[in-house]
Amino acid sequence: MSLGLWVILIIIPILLGLYAQMRVSSAYQKNLEIPSRGNITGAEAASAVMRGAGIDDVEIVEVEGQLSDHYDPMHKRLALSSDNYRGTSLAALGVAAHEAGHAIQHKVGYSMMSLRQNMVPAVRFAAPVAYFLTGFGFMFLGSFGGILLQIGIAALAVMTVFQLVTLPVEFDASRRAKVQLVNLGILERDEMPGVNETLDAAALTYVAAFISSLGNLLYLLAILSGGRRDD
Repeated sequence: MSLGLWVILIIIPILLGLYAQMRVSSAYQKNLEIPSRGNITGAEAASAVMRGAGIDDVEIVEVEGQLSDHYDPMHKRLALSSDNYRGTSLAALGVAAHEAGHAIQHKVGYSMMSLRQNMVPAVRFAAPVAYFLTGFGFMFLGSFGGILLQIGIAALAVMTVFQLVTLPVEFDASRRAKVQLVNLGILERDEMPGVNETLDAAALTYVAAFISSLGNLLYLLAILSGGRRDD
């Protein structure tokens, strides 16, 4: 396996992922310090966005951690980290509205979100294998090959497709969030750059995750192809 291919498929995606994490952290922290004029909390904003879409059966809860926000379609629960649940900043409102966007996707039966949810059982099986490989398993796979290599490829293929499907789900949720924040009068248009910066930076992390999964998958396929040529 050439060093150049390893750098392109493994190292560059890792660096992109690190850059994406630094960018989202920087954008979030910056806009966490900018209060919205309306002075409503993220929890109130999420509630308003969902009510505007006719959703009244989703529980909004506060959870620990930073950027641990998520929407749970199985239990119809929207979880916001403390800074976003109680905060009135542009970052808090943007993240809260984004998660409410997922609740809207669930209500309207957004096809890509449904596909993503249907993939969850397969991802639960594939993820530990994929994480092992991306952590320190590549060196062993090159030696063992055979069934282990094929299992690794299958696991990373599942994760890559999952990350690909995640992209439109996240982009669409952000689009819905940005529209509703303005349409409902939660934010003024001149406040939206802070929201855009936060959500666009977050979107880059999903792009980086997909590129990383794809790079790892292509690397394993290259190992498999090289092994077959040697036989």
